[in-house]
Amino acid sequence: MGHFHQVKNPKLKNLKKGPTTTPTGLWKKCVSCSEIMQTDRLEENFQVCPYCEHHYRMGAQERISLLCDEGSFEEVASELTSNDPLQFTDKIDYSKRLDAAYKSTGVKDGTVCGVGLVEGQPVAFAVMDFRFMGGSMGVVTGEKVALAMDMAFEKKIPCVVISCSGGARMQEGILSLMQMAKTSASRARLKEAGLPYISVLTDPTTGGCAASYAMLGDLNIAEPKALIGFAGPRVIEQSIRQTLPDGFQRSEFLQEHGFIDRICHRKELKKELSFFLRLLSPVSGT
Repeated sequence: MGHFHQVKNPKLKNLKKGPTTTPTGLWKKCVSCSEIMQTDRLEENFQVCPYCEHHYRMGAQERISLLCDEGSFEEVASELTSNDPLQFTDKIDYSKRLDAAYKSTGVKDGTVCGVGLVEGQPVAFAVMDFRFMGGSMGVVTGEKVALAMDMAFEKKIPCVVISCSGGARMQEGILSLMQMAKTSASRARLKEAGLPYISVLTDPTTGGCAASYAMLGDLNIAEPKALIGFAGPRVIEQSIRQTLPDGFQRSEFLQEHGFIDRICHRKELKKELSFFLRLLSPVSGT
């Protein structure tokens, strides 16, 4: 063994580092199966891993492009933005967090609403975007979700809300929690009018969003393996001091226990929505 201890590691010559011409962002490693895939292929596959079917999060505009007929979506209330009613400060001011979220996403809030066509059928949409402060539900998100439902009521058309949220926005305090009641009231008016409301739950759908409009659909559709629930599994385990079953709060677990109606792959979602919207609408094609 003494001989091997005397062997010295070879020294590599220092290479001069020059400018690289290799483009970045061409490849992506799947967070689920660890396979390496081309970024273009992921985008062509609707942000779904072609190897393990892991569904990555999508921005609001990407989802609208996926579900609405080309060029048919008309956004409303895009000028709405949150202010800082409580002058909330933690590590940084809430107003600065809003500015940072706006600069990184280019949108004034994490929810987009409007009316578009799904295979020729007009539908009122509210679509949440996780990139804007974790899709947290503040006053503006509550206003836009309620507005989508109110437009559906006025136009006598179906409503679809796509949820992607970490819960109520703590920086707006009780004003944020009030949106649970506000959106639920608009949903109740749709129900009384016999107008269909379909809720699409994506990863994650949690907190006040899950405790209100997200679970109140005539039909609740979820993407595969989406995290759905009020409190997160870690919080629940620490509270009850018990180990939760495998897959707890995932779409498949919730469907098995009757909390959601259907699990749908993203590439099939437009077709599924079109079918159920026509099935549930009082008059087909209106």
